[in-house]
Amino acid sequence: MSDADLEEIRKGRLAQLQQQQQGGAGGPGNGGQDEQRKYMDRALSHALEARASILSQILQPEAADRLGRIRLVKESRATEVENRLIMLARSGQLHAKVTEEQLKELLSAMAENNERKGAPGGKIVVSRRKGGWDDEDDDLLDI
Repeated sequence: MSDADLEEIRKGRLAQLQQQQQGGAGGPGNGGQDEQRKYMDRALSHALEARASILSQILQPEAADRLGRIRLVKESRATEVENRLIMLARSGQLHAKVTEEQLKELLSAMAENNERKGAPGGKIVVSRRKGGWDDEDDDLLDI
């Protein structure tokens, strides 16, 4: 199942949940919606299982652990890396399991690519006050 299929399933599920919240849950006429929800849940779980299966086949345990830690910190970055790895595997560019060092190299290459594109969330800029203390700040010391 491709990433586009996964995204389509997610969007359908989200729309369904929003519709349930607006229209209220329950009622006798909800039989078709329940079946549709079950179908969407099964399709989503099947897609996630297929994705996990592919990743377990192409990642060494250390690399999988690192990707899991990345997912804890920033899920969007982990998903982006997973998508790239799956794409490389499907195109036949991976000839062996990905090691932790190769995963680090991929992460740094992706970070450089994002910096060149000017993607948000890259660097943290700290702006400090200039000129030191103001006269108004001396009043705070009297408290």
